[in-house]
Amino acid sequence: MNLEILRVVLLPIAMAVSTASAADFSIGFDWSNLKICTSGNPNIVPSPRFRLRGVPAGTAAIQFRMTDLAVPDYHHGGGKVAYKGGSVVAPGAFTYRSPCPPDGRHTYRWTATAFDAAGKKLGEAEARKPYP
Repeated sequence: MNLEILRVVLLPIAMAVSTASAADFSIGFDWSNLKICTSGNPNIVPSPRFRLRGVPAGTAAIQFRMTDLAVPDYHHGGGKVAYKGGSVVAPGAFTYRSPCPPDGRHTYRWTATAFDAAGKKLGEAEARKPYP
């Protein structure tokens, strides 16, 4: 086969694999042993354990951010972790301001953004859970 035929045949396959990986990126988490907080005054706590699926090829780091969907302007923070493969980010990889709704149950969203070594965004995933 000549190089032009290889390019025509393999380039669309490579692009499909790359796109599928970004589209398949998903995360999961649980509140684990997080102490119940309903005072409206969050604590600085270790991050939960995150389960990862379909992390885009070439990912060098993943940025995590938590948002209270009832109060989206409050910054709970998050953290950026180096990614060297695997399906789990261990608990305590970074610290953030815990969920701590003062007026009943709120739903929180963790967003994970995958970046390559040059800082290019490769994909994004999210997971939501109520608390408490």
